Amino acid sequence: MDDFASLGLMLVLAFAFPVFPLLVAPILQPRQPTEAKRIPYECGVDTIGKTRVRFHIGYFMYALVFLLFDVETIFLYPWAVKYGQLGLFALCEMLVFVGILAIGLWYAWKKGALSWK
Repeated sequence: MDDFASLGLMLVLAFAFPVFPLLVAPILQPRQPTEAKRIPYECGVDTIGKTRVRFHIGYFMYALVFLLFDVETIFLYPWAVKYGQLGLFALCEMLVFVGILAIGLWYAWKKGALSWK
């Protein structure tokens, strides 16, 4: 029964931890609204003309490729830590994994996702 009690306590705390600040914040927050605080931007200069700027799709493609390889690097870290204990099979699996990444990088390069045109 102790295991269930500790699990129940953990679930209650996991629920209360984010909900409690959301319930208490409106009660404790200072309220001193002014006209300057009611405008959409509290600082800076009012914009002139169109405020929306269209970015080239290349920026987004470059960011997606960076994110992909960044996440894949995180997958390589645990393998590198246990490399000595894993053996030849794990080495072959990692070579396949890195090969797939290399094919993906080659494909992105050929499609022009890494150029700033």
